[in-house]
This record gives sequence, structure tokens and C-alpha cells, in this order.
Amino acid sequence: MDLAQTRAELGHTEAPAEDEIAEAFDTIVDEGAQRLHRTWAEVLATGLAGGLEVATGVLALFAVVQETGSHLLGGLAFSIGFIALLLARSELFTEGFLVPVTAVVARRASWPQLGKLWGGTLVANLAGGWLFMWLVVTAFPQYGRTAVESATTFVDAPLDLRAVCLALLAGSTLTLMTRMQHGTTSDPAKIVAAVAGGFLLAGLSMFHSILDSLIIFAGLHAGAPFGYGDWLAWFWYTALLNMAGGLLVVTFLRLVRAKKLLEQERAAADAS
Repeated sequence: MDLAQTRAELGHTEAPAEDEIAEAFDTIVDEGAQRLHRTWAEVLATGLAGGLEVATGVLALFAVVQETGSHLLGGLAFSIGFIALLLARSELFTEGFLVPVTAVVARRASWPQLGKLWGGTLVANLAGGWLFMWLVVTAFPQYGRTAVESATTFVDAPLDLRAVCLALLAGSTLTLMTRMQHGTTSDPAKIVAAVAGGFLLAGLSMFHSILDSLIIFAGLHAGAPFGYGDWLAWFWYTALLNMAGGLLVVTFLRLVRAKKLLEQERAAADAS
């Protein structure tokens, strides 16, 4: 039994605006289920590609910041990475909150599959980004000073209320970007959302576990006066708070908004 038939039997009818919300919900669930049923090889491959693509945005960020001194313009340049991620359909760890979680809650996939997606994507993003940043620093040694200065902003930051807020905002901002992209079928509109997300994250120097790890890796490759232990001391709480921001601030609210749709999806899953 398909979802449309189940909705009809349950007596649910939607107004035009509700139809659009239901369509976006169906798209999210279908895509989430597809992503969660990937093999380990597919998860690692898409995660590795995601790290490489975001790193192209970091390269653009370094170039613009060094030439202009403006982090806001650098944030716009960084959005190249998010546009590449969108068009190439690769995987970024912090984009794995709204869509896959909704599919799991709708009973289209399992929690262990979600853990596989998160864990594999995180490791692959970092590995791909580390490699690409070595290439960047080797090919463009003139960006080494900018990389070290940018990286120091994060590794020297104390774990205080400001750091917590910056990491929460980063997680919620990226998840909101994902939600906006799934709320439209227009590719130009999706690209606008990617530019907006890149501007906010990189331009305002929010604490983003993947993006800023790549900046730190570039600084390390350039001979920064800190080590991988300093990166890890910053990374662990940033990743957790990114998850909290994405899951609690955006995903939870969307699940509450889609409560009836989730009930219908579960009914369809039970009936099949």
C-alpha cells in the first residue's frame, strides 16, 4: 500500500499550502531512505567526495581573505564549496541531520543505518579534506599565513558560552540550509540557499566541525604553532554542539510540524 492511498483511507486532505509541505516531506523521506541504505563503500566514497568539494570552498576563502582582508567576502567565496556539494550530490556530515533522521523516524530506515551514515561520512569528510588541504598549501604556499591565522581563531578559542553559541548556530544554520533546499525544486533557489549558508558559516566564522577542521588542517600543513591535539580539543565539543543545533533547533521542530505526515508514513510502513 502506498502513502497516498494510506492518506486517503485515513481521511487526510490538504490545502494547497499543506500539499506543498507534504510533497517536501515525501522528498525528504525518500532521499533519506536512499542515503541510509547505501553500502559502506558508497558512504565512504560520497563522504570523501564531500570533504574534497568543501575544501574547494576553503581554497576560495583563503584567496579572497588574503587579497581583501574581508571575511564576509571570503564567506561568499566559500559558498563555491556548498554549491559543488549540492550539484555533485555528495555527503557532508552536518547535512545528515534533517533528512536521514526524518527517514528513520518515519520507519523507512534504522538507527544503526543512521549511525553508519554519520560515522562513515564524518571520517571520510575529514580524510578527504585533510588530503585536499595538503594539496592547497603545497600548491599555494602564499596562503599559508592566512591559513595559520584563520586556524588560530578556532584552536585558541576557550570553551565558553560564546563558543557554545557559535557551534549551535553553525549546526542549525546548515540544517536550515538543507531544509530550504528541500523546500523547492528550483536549482537556482537551491544555489541561493547554498550561498546564504556559506556566507553565514564562513563569513561570520561560526564554529563548524568540518569546514573549520579543514581550515585548521591547512594551518597545520603550513607549519602552525599548534598540533592535532589542539584541533581535537576544539573538534569534539564543536561536533557535538553542531549536532545539537541541527537536531534540536531545526530537525525537532520540523518533525513536530510534520507529525501527521509521520503518522501516515508509519501507517503505510506497517501496512506494507
